[in-house]
Amino acid sequence: MVVLNSEARAFINQLRGQHPEYVFTYKGKRVQTMNNSAWQKARKRVGLEVRIHDLKHTFGRRLRAANVSFEDRQDLLGHKSTRMTDHYSSAELSNLIAAAEKVCVNASRKIHATT
Repeated sequence: MVVLNSEARAFINQLRGQHPEYVFTYKGKRVQTMNNSAWQKARKRVGLEVRIHDLKHTFGRRLRAANVSFEDRQDLLGHKSTRMTDHYSSAELSNLIAAAEKVCVNASRKIHATT
């Protein structure tokens, strides 16, 4: 089973019926891998510098930014190892800065409350 959001489902539905059995095809045959010469040529043709691997990282980061639970991110990314899920869904820098600032705000409140 592959879990898709509404945009991905809409894209898949546009491709349905172009081949009697498969959704992703190239020259009438099933696509078995995404990082093949056809993908490399297509990337080059349109000037796309992103790799398939980058897309997985982006998905993981967007899931985390959307406050999707760790367990659900792990399932959606297909990881058995929690370490891999951490790697693919690292925190946004702005979130880390905001978290660090909370210490300053809390410390400042405690100082003002005791003086």
